[in-house]
Amino acid sequence: MKFRRYLMTTLPFLVLFLGACSTGITTPDNLESPSDFLADDIQNNNGTSDEGSASITEAEAKENETAANHSAEVCEDPFEGAIPSFRTDEWDTNFCLHNVPYDEIFSGGPPRDGIPPIDSPRFETVDSADTWIKDVEPVILLEVNDDVRAYPLQILIWHEIVNDEVDGQPVAVTFCPLCNTALVFARPTINGELLTFGTSGNLRISDLVMWDRQTESWWQQFNGEAIVGDLTGTKLEFLPSAIISWADFKSKHPDGQVLSIETGFSRSYGRNPYPGYDDIKSFPFAFSGELEDGDLPPMARVLGILLDDGLGEAYSLNLLKEEQVLNELLGETPIVIFWKSGTASALDSSSIEFGRDVGTTGVFLSTFDDQVLTFSAKDTGTFEDQETGSVWDILGEAIAGPLAGTQLVSLPHHDTFWFAWAAFVADGTLTK
Repeated sequence: MKFRRYLMTTLPFLVLFLGACSTGITTPDNLESPSDFLADDIQNNNGTSDEGSASITEAEAKENETAANHSAEVCEDPFEGAIPSFRTDEWDTNFCLHNVPYDEIFSGGPPRDGIPPIDSPRFETVDSADTWIKDVEPVILLEVNDDVRAYPLQILIWHEIVNDEVDGQPVAVTFCPLCNTALVFARPTINGELLTFGTSGNLRISDLVMWDRQTESWWQQFNGEAIVGDLTGTKLEFLPSAIISWADFKSKHPDGQVLSIETGFSRSYGRNPYPGYDDIKSFPFAFSGELEDGDLPPMARVLGILLDDGLGEAYSLNLLKEEQVLNELLGETPIVIFWKSGTASALDSSSIEFGRDVGTTGVFLSTFDDQVLTFSAKDTGTFEDQETGSVWDILGEAIAGPLAGTQLVSLPHHDTFWFAWAAFVADGTLTK
């Protein structure tokens, strides 16, 4: 069987990415000084958020016990004589504990929180945000009970993490530009402390490595698992979210809250510091891995659904664009996948609003009242079930017909690049 190995080695491209991450410089007309950014970031990162903690569940109690046992782990040399490709002097991390090889982790350039997370997010109304977000721009939709929020990728692309609390639920809203993964996690309480997350400045398989400020454990953003430190092996809970267009959000949730552009940091919001990165002919940044010959190009977009056993199902975006609806079985569970046009890529043009149309996806349980519904696409960007003739939108709500007002159960999923999915879910299946 043939394999291809992809590794970014072009020095100018490396400098471009490291410069974009650490200084926010995107184009020659954006001449902010790197030292100005650093000064602003230090000033804005002196404190951490004090959101209220959630009650400790049985799972969290087990994690607390595990953390207590792990903290006693000591070793002579966690790196076994090797020199790691990341800084260790600024960390109080328990490097004796890890579940991935250290030679897979390396510095992406910036120091920890050099790409500054947002710890005290401000929000504004849809009408206010409509003055600076264009209709086709992508936003992360998060809905917890009746609290609905939008997190524009034009902000997340510069900060990567927002520590927030939505309807009493502490959350971490995350976005890794290099893997194109926008994921939301419930933030747990460990040993009586609510975890808050930052950017470690490190990458693994080109994916963001986060850290928590309470134990200084390191976490893989792609799967929400702690990979280094006292909490190694602990997994965060995924919360359903979706990348949708601003037009869809403001139409569906006119009273929703929007992450404010007033972040306390100076960044070129609306501009993409990684122009052309998701070109199908380009290569992942600093990725060294094996992909089976005959599969998709590494930068092909896929929708992936992780299963509890660590396996997963992936579907190519090209297939979704062609079919618009897929009625599938996830194990023995009937699900439906929707796709509609109208959402720009955040990683294409230097101005996000001009990014090519990659559309919006949604993944839902297709069972309602013990009846499995079978869906087909309509010409209007909506969907119809064969059993009742009800019409559904991209967010899984019936907007016409006998089931009008009904909401399908949303499932967490990854909109990502094929190279990342194939690396993290090596034994999963691909439908293309």
